[in-house]
Amino acid sequence: MLCTTDAATDRLTHHQAILHSRWDGVVRPTFRPDAVTHLLHPAWRENIKKLSEVSGIVVDAYPKFIQALEERRVFFKSMGARATDHAVESAYTTELRPGGGGVHLPSWVAREGECRRRTPVHGAHGDGSARMSLEDGLVMQLHVGALRDHNDLIYRCFGTDKGADIPVPGEFTRNLRPLLNRYGIDSRLTLILFTLDESTYARELAPWPGTTRLSSSVRRGGSTTASTA
Repeated sequence: MLCTTDAATDRLTHHQAILHSRWDGVVRPTFRPDAVTHLLHPAWRENIKKLSEVSGIVVDAYPKFIQALEERRVFFKSMGARATDHAVESAYTTELRPGGGGVHLPSWVAREGECRRRTPVHGAHGDGSARMSLEDGLVMQLHVGALRDHNDLIYRCFGTDKGADIPVPGEFTRNLRPLLNRYGIDSRLTLILFTLDESTYARELAPWPGTTRLSSSVRRGGSTTASTA
């Protein structure tokens, strides 16, 4: 079995062709929403338009954005997807509540430049992705700590995400605390963490399974398997 990583806006035509062919191989798509969750992506506005088109939902506010992503996840799962994949420079997560705490986004798609830079939508989406994974069962994979397009020459010649990725330090303890406090002790969540910063494994990631298992045991009155790995 092989798994590909595919944009949230992908219609998965090649996967559909495989499913309708006589080939007995298994190739599954993986839901990767980076191009619509990274607000500073050069083609972000264009990708949001594509998301509206393929989902059938006009994405003109944050709740509509969430609905569109949920619809796409349903489609990906119907095509055999088993996981999501999120590449982020920082593991920062937060809960985004419409109308609260200075992160109200009634028309966030229309925002430009520095206004979009200061909006923690990506961090909130990390939290939202965990909630979606609880509901649809897709494994959440989080890749943290790669500074992409470090080589300007390659970037200018070939565009984004063509290599030249350089590791940067990753911080998990504080950044993922909001997500884990909300969803980390729910056994329905499977969260796989990747990092290029080796020192964080022993210092920050290794203690988590024990604390997660302990928290689950306290809440449920018995032992349970840790939901983070």
